[in-house]
Amino acid sequence: MMQLTTPGHPHLSYCSNVHPGESWSECFAQLQRHVPAVRSKVSPNAPFGLGLRLSAAAACELTEPAQLAEFRAYMAANALYVFTVNAFPYGAFHGRRVKERVYDPDWRDPKRLRYTCRVADILAKLIPEHHEASISTVPGAFQSHVQRVVDVQRMRDHFLACAIHLQLLAQRTTRVITLAIEPEPACFIETTRGAIRFLEDWLFTKASLATFADGTGLNSREAEDAIRRHIGLCVDVCHAAVAFEDIASSIDEVINSGIRILKMQLSSALKVTEPSPITLAALSAFNEGVYLHQTAILDSAGIRHYKDLPDALACDCQSLVEAEWRVHCHIPLYADRLGPLQTTQDLLCKALAIVSKRAITSHLEVETYTWSSLPQLLQGDLASQIARELKWVHTKLAS
Repeated sequence: MMQLTTPGHPHLSYCSNVHPGESWSECFAQLQRHVPAVRSKVSPNAPFGLGLRLSAAAACELTEPAQLAEFRAYMAANALYVFTVNAFPYGAFHGRRVKERVYDPDWRDPKRLRYTCRVADILAKLIPEHHEASISTVPGAFQSHVQRVVDVQRMRDHFLACAIHLQLLAQRTTRVITLAIEPEPACFIETTRGAIRFLEDWLFTKASLATFADGTGLNSREAEDAIRRHIGLCVDVCHAAVAFEDIASSIDEVINSGIRILKMQLSSALKVTEPSPITLAALSAFNEGVYLHQTAILDSAGIRHYKDLPDALACDCQSLVEAEWRVHCHIPLYADRLGPLQTTQDLLCKALAIVSKRAITSHLEVETYTWSSLPQLLQGDLASQIARELKWVHTKLAS
């Protein structure tokens, strides 16, 4: 398995948001139940990295010294380490309707800032000195919630305050914690190109850099280097697929802009290339009512965007016979088809081919969190399914 300790190789794990639990005691119990089983299958003789999901409630509990010490001892005893945290969902993420509430509180709200800074403080106590770890976060806000310029200004101010916190944390602890903004369809930061534009127009400006320099005691050149070190992107391959991005071009745009890809989430979307009553009926089975399934349909007129799968299924499907559908639903990475439906596994393979040849990121995280809501044909032992995905990724990277 690919390890942190192997020079030139990225960290590779899965995101623990697949396991239900909002309090730290619930999260820790899930980790103790599932992670050893996964590790035994993919990394029995070497340390295994964790992609940790912390809700706001769990993060608050884990700041307690006794809780943190217990977790550190558990990781040491079981050859585990944390290299990334998913701080995207603030609250409940399983067993109830989530939909667009997954982004709340968003980056307009100081609650999001306080939560993210708390996660950073925890992460700095979990990694060794002079190491780097990442935090993935929501893409600003849900698109329809950003109505005024002041909304964007508030997001900018909170991102900037977070960057200052991360830099001061690095100065104090010698641990570098980074914030990886994750573009997603139907959000304010919707695409890779939109993320680059937001960072360049709002965070990497002279005014923002001056504020960052004042808050950190750095000079102007040091300030620009530092903010670019701490703030970058999380590229979710499923999200890019739903946006009909060319993954190679998107990666090149990010690198050429001088923005860091701090994390890549490995995931596939659903795809339909021949819409018909059979394929659309199969699609409807994925409308489980819990998660938001943004949908994009490409035809000769361009791309039509829908906030959720039911909205797309309610459209005039007769006019979309010669069209390609892509649906935001994280599908097991090893699956290139699900009955009459296809997946965007081909795009994921392209991304992994790039990662295997170029050092574009050091954090890779499998993010199939939907096992509990997938159709019955995909159900099975969870640890075995997770291990199968990790082994599939490792094979692709090695080849």
